[in-house]
Amino acid sequence: MSEEAPKSEGRGLRAWLFGRALHVYFLLTRSMTLGVRAACFDGDGRIFLVRHSYIPGWHMPGGGVERHETMEQALEKELREEGNLAISGRPQLFHVYFNNRTSKRDHVVFYRVEVTQTAPRKPDLEIVESGFFPLDALPPGTTKATYRRLEELSGSELPSNYW
Repeated sequence: MSEEAPKSEGRGLRAWLFGRALHVYFLLTRSMTLGVRAACFDGDGRIFLVRHSYIPGWHMPGGGVERHETMEQALEKELREEGNLAISGRPQLFHVYFNNRTSKRDHVVFYRVEVTQTAPRKPDLEIVESGFFPLDALPPGTTKATYRRLEELSGSELPSNYW
């Protein structure tokens, strides 16, 4: 965990401390962290992305799985919280990744889902921007991991075992 304090990336010290506090909390309360993340597509084939306050770039929405939750319950909760998204139909499990960039014990269960948005997502302390984007017009700052997952979903790349 060698993340440096924010410089001029638009993240404030408060947001960076919030992100670091979450990682310390998870380190103290969980022997292994497990998260869910999804490629969320609307009826027009656009993908939903979020920009967090505590890490740079545009990402697919997701978050941690709590002890009392199934993967799909966690996914539904995270999509609702991060984008006011409702899942249409059944989520399609795509792959499970080892996210060794975050820690030596983090795993991500990745889904493909069709969604509808119940209301626009207003910015807050965690999510500063969000929206649907055509696949050929992703916003500047979209992360390399997001691009890799989209290539894997399209079949142009084989799924990696690492996020």
